[in-house]
Amino acid sequence: MRNILIKTAVAGFLCLGLASCADDLNISSIDPQSSPTYDAAGLLAKQYATLGLTGQAGPAGKGDMSQDEGESGFYRVIFNLQELCTDEVIWAWQTDPDIPALTNIAWNSSSVRANWAYQRLAYDITLHNQFISEQTGKMSDDVIAEVRFLRCLNYYYFLDLFHKAPFKDTFNSELPVEKSGKDLYDWIDKELTEIEPQLKEVGAYNDDKGFGRADRGAAYALHARLALNSAVYTDGQVKDYQKAKDYCDKILNSGAYALSTDTKNGFTGYEQVFMGDNDQNTQAMKEIIFPIRQDGKKTQEYSGSTYLVASMRISGMPNSFTSNYWSCNFARKDLVEKFFPNDNIPMAGENDALKDTDEHKVTEEDVIAKDEELKVTTQDVIKKAGDDRAMFYMGVGGGIRTLSPGKQITGFTNGASIVKWQNRHADGSDIHDGTFMDTDIPLFRLAEIYLTRAEANYRLGHPEEALVDIQTIQNRAHRKEISGSVDEQTLIDEWCREFYVEGRRRSDLIRFGLFSGSKYLWDFKGGVAGGIGIESKFNVYPIPVTDIAGNPNMTQNPNY
Repeated sequence: MRNILIKTAVAGFLCLGLASCADDLNISSIDPQSSPTYDAAGLLAKQYATLGLTGQAGPAGKGDMSQDEGESGFYRVIFNLQELCTDEVIWAWQTDPDIPALTNIAWNSSSVRANWAYQRLAYDITLHNQFISEQTGKMSDDVIAEVRFLRCLNYYYFLDLFHKAPFKDTFNSELPVEKSGKDLYDWIDKELTEIEPQLKEVGAYNDDKGFGRADRGAAYALHARLALNSAVYTDGQVKDYQKAKDYCDKILNSGAYALSTDTKNGFTGYEQVFMGDNDQNTQAMKEIIFPIRQDGKKTQEYSGSTYLVASMRISGMPNSFTSNYWSCNFARKDLVEKFFPNDNIPMAGENDALKDTDEHKVTEEDVIAKDEELKVTTQDVIKKAGDDRAMFYMGVGGGIRTLSPGKQITGFTNGASIVKWQNRHADGSDIHDGTFMDTDIPLFRLAEIYLTRAEANYRLGHPEEALVDIQTIQNRAHRKEISGSVDEQTLIDEWCREFYVEGRRRSDLIRFGLFSGSKYLWDFKGGVAGGIGIESKFNVYPIPVTDIAGNPNMTQNPNY
């Protein structure tokens, strides 16, 4: 860890000051290199800020790590490694660093994007270790437990992505040791078990004052996710499905959370969970167990929800509520087919394109009117799919889209646009900024708990109980084709429909044995249109060569 954390020596003491770390992460930078003191509350704020910010000075300028600051954010590095290699999305610009390797699942130990993720997780753990070491006995046990939860979260992603971690649970100058597989799983399991009674009760922070802090519900949710993946993480030595179910029961039986179900100003309950005011919408907040806080003014960066919204928009798309159009991530055909198995999604054709003339420039109103005329709006897509979650755009705004790139990826309109993540406010209030997004990221939400329990029950031999939870999720989405029975295909498809582009698809595919091999193929898997089988080594990412060179305790994953 010492060699990869270029700025660790000073960054461990950088902190962000605020009146309360629950106050929308309303932070201002304090740099001890220029300021002689900092307070503990500011240091606590920094622990949470690692999830939603990339440095000390807003979007760029004093990054946590000396690399591309926009690429280094916690959620962005996780999202890219979990989504760009799956059947859900394609990055439009294949000349960008390491993108073809992710698209085609052909990375190696020099992968810059795997390295960025490795560095981010290691950096965050270093900060958490420092806080725990210095503040234990000074701050309350529940606050210390919150930071221990954040440390568990980062170690969880090490386990999920790399199957091992450079492990330390103290703050000192010694090199970390390697902890992998079942050993790392057992440590996270034990640590979560220890801190859960110390955290505030389930749902303690799902209001506007404490929203964004970790309570017992967040720990239970992480514990359930860990246990559901136990067979993968321990190489089949542990199958903690009962534990996954038990933790889901703890959350659901608490009554602290509820699915977002009611329509508001024409926006469905599902839609509201991913909108710019989801931290003020009490219904959306009730579904969100633990969010990454975001605000267009207070948390400006190019990683979190700014990345999610901007990367999926192109100039000319209607109802974008942003001036930031990156035109990068679009839906793979395989994702669209989870809602439209016959490829019959409503979509504009080439002859429907709107073009500027000398007399008239195409306006947003023109686009909306044309989409409505053609019946290709997102609402038309949702209606045809019979599922509120089919939030795709195939209209004329920004160019005419196809369902698939064919044999070669050439640009953003090679597939459907995804409009699930929005900067728009459901209550009609003004957005805070046109460049940076307000939308909090639900890292854990109640729908995951229902589907986790469903899968756990199925694997425990209780399909009837699993079906009840699946139907609960489908009914919230007003899905017309309600499942009447449960098998593995039902489960993996429902995970996709409910959680697409939420940074988990790779993990789900691996758990079902569908990521590597040839059992399930999608476009560009293995580097060819239509897909081919891939080696099982790609179920985990390689340890960066730079870390192995600098830390003799770390070993490379097999076959890299």
